[in-house]
Amino acid sequence: MTVARRVLLCPITMGLLLQSLFLLLLLLGSCLHPAAAFPKGCYPSEEEGLKTFRCSNAQLTEVPRDIPNDTNKLYLDSNQIPFLPRNAFQDLPLLLELDLSHNAISRVESGAFQGLAEHLHSLDLSSNRLVSVSKDTFSNLKAKVNLSNNPWLCDCRLQELIREVELAADSSGGIVCDSSTQEEHVGKAFLQVIADTDFCNVYKKTTDIAMLVTMFGWFAMVISYLVYYVRQNQEDARRHLEYLKSLPSKQRRSEESSTISTVV
Repeated sequence: MTVARRVLLCPITMGLLLQSLFLLLLLLGSCLHPAAAFPKGCYPSEEEGLKTFRCSNAQLTEVPRDIPNDTNKLYLDSNQIPFLPRNAFQDLPLLLELDLSHNAISRVESGAFQGLAEHLHSLDLSSNRLVSVSKDTFSNLKAKVNLSNNPWLCDCRLQELIREVELAADSSGGIVCDSSTQEEHVGKAFLQVIADTDFCNVYKKTTDIAMLVTMFGWFAMVISYLVYYVRQNQEDARRHLEYLKSLPSKQRRSEESSTISTVV
């Protein structure tokens, strides 16, 4: 091979090598960039043909962002998430399963599960710090919900919530009264309690009694005022008549006529 030919081939070879290296770097970058955007301890995978995103035991204190919007199964269990804000999962329209168990969730804002009604079929909120949640939080949600092992306040609000959701199989026994409007229910399974007690009916009766007592109080005040007013006017009229009697007869007759017409 001549020197001239070698000189011509070297730039071509170098160009091909540089081009290959550049393409390799682009390929590596496209593979590594999405993973780098995920919180530490979170990673995507595929399980049984479903796209899964796992953040179990990742020391999270909030619902992570940048979760792939084609995720079917999301695991956020065993973290320190304290509450679920409104629209927390609105960018996950294909989500089928959501595991939020073993967190520190004590508050769930209305609309937290907005956008999940169509596909979600499993929601796990067990082993959190839920005391009371509005039934509107799960409005239109068709998923089977696990609410066990939370420090529930057993009252009308919980009763309405239980009627709103479909409980996951074998989870109802884990919904236990940590506190209650009636002390004897503490430590008992809620479904066992409401078999004999209608919290909402008791609340309605209590409200009706309070309203009746309030109305009676106002009625008594009005009657008392009317009685006082009549007696006070009678006393004033009596004193005025006595005064008139002490006046000369002509002036007295004129004042009496005026007083009588005023009283009438």
